[in-house]
Amino acid sequence: MWYSKSISSVVETLGVNPKTGLSTHEVEQRLTQHGLNQLTPKKKKSLIKLFFKQLNDVLIYVLIAAAILTIVASYWEGHTEFTDAIIIMLVVFINAFIGVFQEYKAEKAVEALQKMTSPKTLVRRDGEIVEVDSKTLVPGDIVLLDAGRFIPADLRLIESSNLQIEESALTGESVPSEKNAKDQLPEAQVPIGDQHNMAFLSTLVTYGRGEAVVVSTGMHTEMGKIAKILEEEDTEMTPLQKRLEELGKMLGIIALVICAIIFGLGILQGKELIEMFVTSISLAVAAIPEGLAAIVAIVLALGTTRMSKKNAIVKKLTAVETLGSVNIICSDKTGTLTQNKMTVTHVYTKNGLQPVESLVIHEEEQKLIEAFNLCNDATLTTGDPTEIALVQLAQLNNIEKSDLDRQFPRVDEKPFDSDRKRMSTLNQVDDGYEVYTKGALDSLLKVTTHIYDQGQIRPITNQDIVELQNAANDMSLQALRVLAAAFRPTKEALSAKTMENDLVIIGLIGMIDPPRLEVKDSINQAHQAHIDVLMITGDHRNTALAIAQTLNIAQTMDQTVSGSEIDQMSDEELEKNIRNYKVFARVSPEHKVKIVKTLKKLGYIVSMTGDGVNDAPSLKSADIGVAMGITGTDVSKNAADMILTDDNFTTIVHAIEEGRIIYNNIKKAVIFLLSCNFGEIVAIFISVLLGWPVPLLATQILWINLITDTLPAISLGLDESIEDVMKQKPRDKKESFFAERAGQRAIIGGILIGLATLFAFIIGLFEKGISFTEIGQVAHGEPAFIHASTMAFVVLAFSQLFYAFSLRSSHKTLLQVGVFKNKTLIGSLVIGVILQIAIINIPFFNDAFQVAPLNFADWDIVIILSLIPFIVNELIKWVASKRNKTV
Repeated sequence: MWYSKSISSVVETLGVNPKTGLSTHEVEQRLTQHGLNQLTPKKKKSLIKLFFKQLNDVLIYVLIAAAILTIVASYWEGHTEFTDAIIIMLVVFINAFIGVFQEYKAEKAVEALQKMTSPKTLVRRDGEIVEVDSKTLVPGDIVLLDAGRFIPADLRLIESSNLQIEESALTGESVPSEKNAKDQLPEAQVPIGDQHNMAFLSTLVTYGRGEAVVVSTGMHTEMGKIAKILEEEDTEMTPLQKRLEELGKMLGIIALVICAIIFGLGILQGKELIEMFVTSISLAVAAIPEGLAAIVAIVLALGTTRMSKKNAIVKKLTAVETLGSVNIICSDKTGTLTQNKMTVTHVYTKNGLQPVESLVIHEEEQKLIEAFNLCNDATLTTGDPTEIALVQLAQLNNIEKSDLDRQFPRVDEKPFDSDRKRMSTLNQVDDGYEVYTKGALDSLLKVTTHIYDQGQIRPITNQDIVELQNAANDMSLQALRVLAAAFRPTKEALSAKTMENDLVIIGLIGMIDPPRLEVKDSINQAHQAHIDVLMITGDHRNTALAIAQTLNIAQTMDQTVSGSEIDQMSDEELEKNIRNYKVFARVSPEHKVKIVKTLKKLGYIVSMTGDGVNDAPSLKSADIGVAMGITGTDVSKNAADMILTDDNFTTIVHAIEEGRIIYNNIKKAVIFLLSCNFGEIVAIFISVLLGWPVPLLATQILWINLITDTLPAISLGLDESIEDVMKQKPRDKKESFFAERAGQRAIIGGILIGLATLFAFIIGLFEKGISFTEIGQVAHGEPAFIHASTMAFVVLAFSQLFYAFSLRSSHKTLLQVGVFKNKTLIGSLVIGVILQIAIINIPFFNDAFQVAPLNFADWDIVIILSLIPFIVNELIKWVASKRNKTV
């Protein structure tokens, strides 16, 4: 019971020095002993289970039944040739293997994303503070805690300062629990909610800071004991996948009705029962786009993996769809639009405004630098960029922060709060204590009564305040971020509640965080894509506008609004005026939520960036919440839909572009599948309606479904951007999947493919001396039928392969988009053609598929007919583009 032990006893038991932490060697040894710090993952489905899952479909059951009936019928008629049944079962199993492969690939892609989003933890190892993957923690590790971080394991606190932890995941109590490292509880059984010197896995630091030692990891933690409640739910389908599943069911019903009609007509025309049954069932399986869900899943998974390589980790597949509809990006300034490399450039005290490169150190400047470094949690290499810049300022002037920390040790503190906009510490000095406070000037002036002048403390005057404000404005106009510092000498140790009273202001510093070089081009690209970019920042209005002007976000002060001005507006006024503003300055997290909700109420699809604990509500409120991967807290990352691993605005624009591309590619793949399926129905339905023999056998239809449908569809799903997607308006979130004549293209393509197949069949019969009026008399198995069926079989396969190239763009011709740009699609064409040629020329396959080799003249006819759907669709696009140019 770690809570009943003293701090010294705990660290002695765990064999660690809190000042240096564990060594790398010790961590490796303990990792071998205790294992990774993770809960037992959800049991994965075996490949066998995945395989049988693919067979768990009513239509597959029917197809297997058809194969069995074929065997029974053949045996009944005294035949021992079961080729049709074997091929049917072979295709069923190959389809199942493809499904397993797709699910496996999708699962691996999701696992890769989960690894990327695994939480990080600040620890002290080898005497250095480093950030590590939480799963590598071991008992004895020294963990540093601050607001916004999830607790990575079960910990015993060894230091705490105003520390509060929200433990509802374990206790059900929504109010954060106050923690105190110095507490030592009795050895009696103490409820988790009352263990005030402990912190537990998956709970959340909401306030303050602390240090703790890891006492339990993985399944040995309190959360590990109830690990079942943490098991992830099964992945839900995205709205797009749900719509496609509904579409598939609707088309399936239509296809089954058509198949029933075909079966009935065939029986009335005297065709064999088994033949028509197998043909109808195989047509149903070919006609119903059962591969839609699998293809969409793998395209989404591979697309999100591709996005992760471009520094955008998409946590939810639904975000990929929504990205294509975003029309407003609300972006933070610091680190996202700027480099997040703060550098102090100017210092102001009662001695005047001085540039850092020629700074003259008097008592005021010395005291200012000391205050900024004692009220500071950073080092030269780790911490908040603003605080790091203050440490660098000290070092530049031969003042070491580590020396200050030893000389004036911190006794207490009041962490930064977004409402107060300041941070304070209480440090011990020779003759008592001193409070050091840093924060926004307007915030400090509220609690300031004196000023430091000529090394003396005197009451502050209105003239002093005006001079301070003028200096701050001068620096803000130069796009500098202004920070003020104050102190307060005291004989007694003040509490956190009273330390920020009667402060003595020392001066100001101005620091700059220059814009990222590539961001301006990205903002222009967003504007071309009809996406508006808004800057939302806690910085001063002048600073924000200066950066906004540089980046072409805003031009005049009229386009800016402050948080205080928003407070004075009614909801109706904000709705009416919000689109007049491009920069929202001096805003709080509550303002962010209000801005997002107002924009959404007006019908906009909003992306919002954030990195802090208090940004979580606005990230959740936005259609796409975007967290910063470097500076972002665990809370913001958990609330977001997407994480930027480089904290760069350009990555958001790239992600939106990728989202649009993925959606367009899925749409192309679906239209292709529907065209192919409809073409098969057209060819068979017309032939049965006219009383002709069905031109395609069940085995041939299944082969087409396996090869010339699946491979090109996946290739289209992996297409590059060819539609200038970032010059188009964002897609309406409620837009029909068949918008922009997509349904019309599917119908036209299907009719053309079906008619080309029928014409090939008719020409093949004509070549064998069968007249038009005699077509209905031709029986399956006759040489004339085999020849004509072979031609129809090849045309159906080739026309689908060629037609896929025409679907790469709905507006541009293939020559405009580039014939060889999609190498995967070319590979699909090559594989499809080679396999088709092999089928009709290798004797074994001749017998299995009841086909025969074709001569050169037949090949000419086949290729011409196969190209017709492609050529007609290209001509339609060409004529439409010419017409649009003349309008």
